[in-house]
Amino acid sequence: MYNTIDKLSSLTNTSNATPVSKTADAGGDFSKILQESIDEVNDRQVKGDRAMADLATGEVKDLHQAAIAINKAETSMKLMLEIRNKALSAYKEISKTQI
Repeated sequence: MYNTIDKLSSLTNTSNATPVSKTADAGGDFSKILQESIDEVNDRQVKGDRAMADLATGEVKDLHQAAIAINKAETSMKLMLEIRNKALSAYKEISKTQI
């Protein structure tokens, strides 16, 4: 989860702002970071599902690690949903702006 937060916070860091002429490159970077973040959330969901299945079948070796994997999956999904909600809210606000 920290990787996702670090990647997303680096996009909002204004001290490293790029000139206007490089906005096409920045758009590619954003989509790459977003895709990597979605892949990371998906990996955590798969690991959490595997841990829950192991718990259900009794094959769990370390209950603590299984609980951590499930909690990480839940937290990363909540973070991704909040990011989506903020992006939709920003889109709606921008679409209301008259030119």
